[in-house]
Amino acid sequence: MPEKKHHVRLSAEERTILLETSRKQGVAAIKVQRAKALLAVDCGDQGPALTDREAAAGCGLTVRSLQRLRVRVCEVGPLGALERKVRESPPVEPKVTGEVEARMVKIACSDPPEGFARWTMQMIAQELVELEIVESISGETVRTTLKKTISSPGSRSAGASRQSKMPRS
Repeated sequence: MPEKKHHVRLSAEERTILLETSRKQGVAAIKVQRAKALLAVDCGDQGPALTDREAAAGCGLTVRSLQRLRVRVCEVGPLGALERKVRESPPVEPKVTGEVEARMVKIACSDPPEGFARWTMQMIAQELVELEIVESISGETVRTTLKKTISSPGSRSAGASRQSKMPRS
């Protein structure tokens, strides 16, 4: 088997924190699992320096997960490796940006086309595509976007609920 590239050497302070984390109640199970794994593969003075197979079997991880954990420890440190990695960008870029939302509200607040009493969500979506503001958009996306805005054309109040009457004194 090839020599390990990423070794975990914990200081006394890090070891103490990981021991506390692995014994605490109310801590996420994955953090406890990772803390136990790091303690098992510790190559420092006080660490048992178990092999990946032994440590993985003892902690309930796969060998590959343990290898990735070692790499993460080298990148962000042992305490940072306990936390989930924050996603840098969303999986799908949102279609509705601030500019698109502004144009959508402008269309919804304008007069409806000839022969219609008001704008429908599908009509707003078609208008956005015709004006080449977006490539494609559904009526549901228009609905959820407009629902987030507090404007409510045609009503007396822009709020979500009616104001309660004050009792007379």
